[in-house]
Amino acid sequence: MKKLLTGNEAVARGAYEAGVTIASAYPGTPSTEILENVAKYKEIYSEWAPNEKVALEVAVGASIAGARSLAAMKHVGVNVAADPLFTFGYTGVNGGCILVTADDPGMHSSQNEQDNRYYAKFAKVAMLEPSDSQEAKDFVKIGYEISEKFDIPVLLRLTTRICHSKGLVEFEERSEVGVKDYEKNIPKFVATPANGRKLHVVVEERLKKLEEYSNNCDINKIEMNDTKIGIITSGVSYQYAKEVFGDKASYFKLGLTFPLPKAKIKEFADKVDKLYVIEELEPYIETEIKAMGIDVIGKELIPNIGELNPDIIAEKLLGEKRDTVNINEDKIVSRPPTMCAGCPHRGLFYTLSKKKDVVVTGDIGCYTLGSAPPLEAMDTCICMGASVSAGHGFSKAVEAAGRNTKVFGVIGDSTFFHSGITGLIDIVYNKGNAATIILDNRITGMTGHQENPGSGYTLMGEKVEEVDLVKICEAIGVKHIEVINPLNLKETEEAIDKAINTDEPVVIITKWPCVLKKSPKEEIEEYKLADRIICEVDAEKCKKCKLCLKVGCPAISFEEDKGAIIDDTMCVGCDICMQVCPFNAIVKVGE
Repeated sequence: MKKLLTGNEAVARGAYEAGVTIASAYPGTPSTEILENVAKYKEIYSEWAPNEKVALEVAVGASIAGARSLAAMKHVGVNVAADPLFTFGYTGVNGGCILVTADDPGMHSSQNEQDNRYYAKFAKVAMLEPSDSQEAKDFVKIGYEISEKFDIPVLLRLTTRICHSKGLVEFEERSEVGVKDYEKNIPKFVATPANGRKLHVVVEERLKKLEEYSNNCDINKIEMNDTKIGIITSGVSYQYAKEVFGDKASYFKLGLTFPLPKAKIKEFADKVDKLYVIEELEPYIETEIKAMGIDVIGKELIPNIGELNPDIIAEKLLGEKRDTVNINEDKIVSRPPTMCAGCPHRGLFYTLSKKKDVVVTGDIGCYTLGSAPPLEAMDTCICMGASVSAGHGFSKAVEAAGRNTKVFGVIGDSTFFHSGITGLIDIVYNKGNAATIILDNRITGMTGHQENPGSGYTLMGEKVEEVDLVKICEAIGVKHIEVINPLNLKETEEAIDKAINTDEPVVIITKWPCVLKKSPKEEIEEYKLADRIICEVDAEKCKKCKLCLKVGCPAISFEEDKGAIIDDTMCVGCDICMQVCPFNAIVKVGE
């Protein structure tokens, strides 16, 4: 049986067919759908972990116990998981273990476009790079074989285009490999310096054997055509190269890209007149080949910035400018992302935007859009959890400078569980006075509504006890905690003003469900979500002052002859605009 699957769906299917027992992840585009689809296979225990480090550690523990395990995350998530990854590279496995890294060339939904292939070399773990959905499934199964044969974790590197593009995938039955026996082995699994020194020797021997395998395995394959041009490539870049050159070039398609098959690379290089390396993003393969003394053309022509595509390759390597659809630049309207109509974060950022001598250190999530016009109520966005820690550092710096600036660190509920808690501990422990605002929209919103420890449900749909944000903050030692409805501007402003005038750690928790969330029955009842009605503008009362536009709601537009207009297909009756209007020109329909 064959089905059309995305790369992410194919990885999930590969995990099922390979007999995986345990899978853990933290959601992050472009990797999110991997675990969402793994969870559909009830033979695999699947969970959302609080962060990527925990996800990998869960997979490591399961591997040591004897189970085939998988952890999945986006590229920057591997930065968080690097600590256990590097040690795991030394200890090796019991049951096979795969870490999926979903890189994001072009930064479609990320703060950088790092190339995680370097992690494989740095951590001394095997690496596989599929070039389509069928390979995404197959390479998962091959990955577990490599992992167990060579006693090594495997990094499966995907990119956005592989994750989200679809291709036909042939289904096979699940291999019930079970869980291996566990035998206590302190020299192997207890990473003390004394054991680590011995393990490093083992690691280097392991990589030599794996390179020999790399030189002889079928997933590193040479395709000979015209020998004037030879192309060494991997992943989706192989597809792009084939589209441009067809049979006018020969190819060495790499599937196992660490360790590289150096003997086979030399063999291929000797057969062609001119050698190119086509890869995305960094010159990972190119640098290794040049170190071998082989003349190769790569990043001097192929850019290491942005997502690669066939048009770029054709232009840079063949000088061909491909035909594209003609567009009139003057008629293209910029449509930057914005918070949804009815978003519970809007009221908070609108209130913060009016405050003078206030700095807002932001975080990763929907609420990062608080930095966009017209609100522009955010000063920084660095990484998950940095809003709290950087806010503390910023606050200490302005204190040292004698400035009267209040700092607010703004962080989502899932992100707070991910890595905000330790930052808040730092503020309390070191007597900081930065205020922390936790935006509890009852879900992990930005990546598509995944459950988290505060939502009351697990990835597998099991109802569980919610982690209480207030109790966490109290346990840390925060004395000033306030829970507010962010759609109530008066309540929001009072809480912010109180925080500005408090010279101790403050936590404000804004609590209201994401407007797009499919809420459970208890949430619908608690927040009276079924009773919501929309707003409209009384044209006779509208003075065309445009204050309502300053909340940045996409449901509100303005025409010079008519004034403000509310789109009834978008409005959810959040009332923010109604509270902002000084002329009572906005009313609820039916009230």
